[in-house]
Amino acid sequence: MSHALSAAAAGFGTGLSLIVAIGAQNAFVLRQGVRREAVLTVVAICALSDAALIALGVGGVGAVVAAWPGALTAVGWIGGAFLLGYGALAARRVVKPQGALRTEGETAGSRRRAVLTCLAMTWLNPHVYLDTVFLLGSLAADQGPLRWTFGIGAATASLCWFAALGFGARLLGRRLARPAAWRVLDGLVAVTMTVLGVTLIAGS
Repeated sequence: MSHALSAAAAGFGTGLSLIVAIGAQNAFVLRQGVRREAVLTVVAICALSDAALIALGVGGVGAVVAAWPGALTAVGWIGGAFLLGYGALAARRVVKPQGALRTEGETAGSRRRAVLTCLAMTWLNPHVYLDTVFLLGSLAADQGPLRWTFGIGAATASLCWFAALGFGARLLGRRLARPAAWRVLDGLVAVTMTVLGVTLIAGS
């Protein structure tokens, strides 16, 4: 039992260290949380996607995919272009603000946009495959028969982080209710997306 707990704790710590960083996915979850738009859906997509990727890594798929490096290059170009586009939209909101923060809930259209954007940011990011599939997969392999326990710990860390980020962001609602504060957040999102997009394309 103690070995299993140690493996789960190691997986939790490793998973948390990989996702607690300023990135496109985290910035998007934060923005959705502050706006209170499709938060549960976005958190579920992020957590379930990470769990699926972690399972692929623990199952050894990372070694198989590594045989086709061209796939990651293609994903890098597509993902980079997507992030640049999203960054441009955020920058446009800074120049032409849409008003104060809305917290009354999402419409069907905004939910669809949130789902599609979240899926794109998750699955079109090559770093997700490098970190979650390859790195976590290799670290899990070192755990031997407890590799799946390690993976469960990492998946739990992902769920806890995205839930805290998405639902905890509501506490910032009052502070970001002013248009000026919202423009600052959009500015940070625009810079983050643009830098990550350029980095992905340059590294592809």
